[in-house]
Amino acid sequence: MTTTRISLWAPVIVWAGVIFAFSTIPSLGTGLGTWDLVLRKLAHGAEFAVLGALLFRATRSWPLALIAGSAYAATDEVHQMFVDGRVGSPVDWAIDTAGVGIGIALYLLWRRRP
Repeated sequence: MTTTRISLWAPVIVWAGVIFAFSTIPSLGTGLGTWDLVLRKLAHGAEFAVLGALLFRATRSWPLALIAGSAYAATDEVHQMFVDGRVGSPVDWAIDTAGVGIGIALYLLWRRRP
């Protein structure tokens, strides 16, 4: 594997590991009620937006990056089904996938800046 490939894919792998690590935490509740829910959903979207940008950077293909990010989001939700205090949720998968798309879009906008 060339140095270029490593520099493109290492951040993807590291970030996927960070997401996996967060998914192993039994309960992320803060006791803030509705704000807790909102903040957790925003965190889902944000962590997958970073993944989407990194995947696009590595693949140079937005459809491939979106599919790969969405697939990883699905595996993340399945993983959470086996963690005490966590549940796998189709809604969270959709939020994660939207985050991937937003991350790709933001990366494309950032690359186009003068």
